[in-house]
Amino acid sequence: MALTETPLLFEFEVVSSEDLTFIPMCVRFNLDRFGLRISLAQWQLLPYEDRRLLARFPVDDDTEIEPNFDHALFEMLRTHANVEPEWFAPEEAPAWRNVSAVPGGVANQAGLADLRTPDIEDWAQLAPFQRYVLAKLARKPEANHDFVPAMREFGLAVPRNAAR
Repeated sequence: MALTETPLLFEFEVVSSEDLTFIPMCVRFNLDRFGLRISLAQWQLLPYEDRRLLARFPVDDDTEIEPNFDHALFEMLRTHANVEPEWFAPEEAPAWRNVSAVPGGVANQAGLADLRTPDIEDWAQLAPFQRYVLAKLARKPEANHDFVPAMREFGLAVPRNAAR
């Protein structure tokens, strides 16, 4: 797959990631997909144009489709920071891939925000990348400031007590 013309940013990310100071969800997705970890400090050592290029890689779950993200990241970090990303084994079956069950973390975050937990039909209708984003934002037990804006952007921000 080809690179996108512009970085892949959700509306809720624009304020915090438009200048690519922070690692956008599209880059986080590809890091997780390839089993690579970098720190925010390492990300910020990369020149803006390199960060912009990494944010243009496709967000497809198939590592065979676009295998150059990891190579590009390695070269950029070696060149500009004299470091390499840390490797880890990617999850074989992450919760966001399962369309028949909403991850517990998503339900927890929805509860913390006083929102209705998405039902299975709503969860299954989300694009895989959207499910990844919600699961990623919901991985910690405390409230995530981007969770509600993401739910709103994905059409799922329904108050807990609202009628169906």
